[in-house]
Amino acid sequence: MSSEFDAIFLANSEYVKGYKSSGLTGRAAKGLAIVTCMDSRIDPLRIVGMSAGDVKILRNAGARVTDDVLRTLLLATYLLEVKRVLVMPHTDCRMASGTEEQIHQALFDASGIDTRSIEIRTVTDQVAALKEDVASIQNYPLLPKDLEVVGAIFDVKTGELRKVL
Repeated sequence: MSSEFDAIFLANSEYVKGYKSSGLTGRAAKGLAIVTCMDSRIDPLRIVGMSAGDVKILRNAGARVTDDVLRTLLLATYLLEVKRVLVMPHTDCRMASGTEEQIHQALFDASGIDTRSIEIRTVTDQVAALKEDVASIQNYPLLPKDLEVVGAIFDVKTGELRKVL
């Protein structure tokens, strides 16, 4: 194991010393799920003024609504009290900085691995992609018909969450 992992487990042992169970359940206390990007500049709970236990957070590259996101929302809505979904991509996203072909080339240049057999799901128009992703949730036949879905773009420079639809 690398020393970087050693540091993580050492930090966790310090965390454990002061840890107190919150007593929270796995349910979304505020009935919200957020689909957002894996970008480490995004702090979803603080952005929407909520706390641990309030929200289910689903993260992936580009905040795209994939089959796995739909599967997770299915579980969250029926078993974990999610009633609302916020789809929240952000500005300055690497997945919105090039075409599918360009990202595959960048991956090849960085690794020597040909990734063209997988869909990266880049976007050239974030608003159009956001509308498509919101519609994917709204039209997914297994999700509750009364599930509220909103799309908004988070600005990583200003902190503003701009509602798109």
